[in-house]
Amino acid sequence: MTDPCITVLVENTAGGRGLIAEHGLSFLIDTGRNKILFDTGQGLALRYNVDQLRIDLKTVDAVVLSHGHYDHTGGLAFALNRMNSPRVYAHPQAFNPKYARNPDGTGREIGIAARDKITAGELAKVVSVENKTEISPGFYLTGPIPRTTDFEDTGGAFFKDPECRIPDDLPDDQAAFIETKDGTVVILGCAHSGVINTLRYIHSLTGSRPIHTVIGGMHLLNASQTRMDQTIAELRRFNIRQLFPCHCTGFAATVRLWKEFPEKCNPCPAGTVLMF
Repeated sequence: MTDPCITVLVENTAGGRGLIAEHGLSFLIDTGRNKILFDTGQGLALRYNVDQLRIDLKTVDAVVLSHGHYDHTGGLAFALNRMNSPRVYAHPQAFNPKYARNPDGTGREIGIAARDKITAGELAKVVSVENKTEISPGFYLTGPIPRTTDFEDTGGAFFKDPECRIPDDLPDDQAAFIETKDGTVVILGCAHSGVINTLRYIHSLTGSRPIHTVIGGMHLLNASQTRMDQTIAELRRFNIRQLFPCHCTGFAATVRLWKEFPEKCNPCPAGTVLMF
């Protein structure tokens, strides 16, 4: 069991003096033995906030990519250039082209930028994650998450081609979890596999240990009323102690979560430090 510390480096909001916000996500996780960067935002906020928070990326051992979208991978080249002998943990398809459809029907690229792919190949050992993987004692990646619910989807229309004809179900989506004395701490990127699918899978991987904390993006910004109702019902069954919905959870969904779980929900702006 570990006593981790999680620092929010990048989020859609900023809560500390001199910090900036952007549409993106990045957490620095200190397990006590290793320091791991979970996602890297778009890049601008990471570059600025690590200096404001006086974080030395040379002390960071690895980068985890929750999936291959720009708002989670845009700071990869910057981070790797500041690290010593880094490792990058990602599903192989995180590096594939990714697109979203514009209102006029054209496609826009939303995947990992070329500079970040090149830098990862040149400066880091890239480790393919296709199953549950322990990367530090007590710190695990889920790898691909089974999709067993009938009310969750990827949360948007994503594609593999610029013409937006071939759907992308984002098999590269993964989460992280940490075994602590108080229970399991779950770290989400965007939960494109579905937040309930993710929690169910982690629950099974840990032998049904209690889930203490869930932090990260839940991609509920386009969720229907039915999906929200069923998500709330499932979250109640898990009896989670702390919720930190952020990034792509969406304003309406975040308000609903705070209303349903007023004693459990917490803000999560850049600059937040969580001790377990």
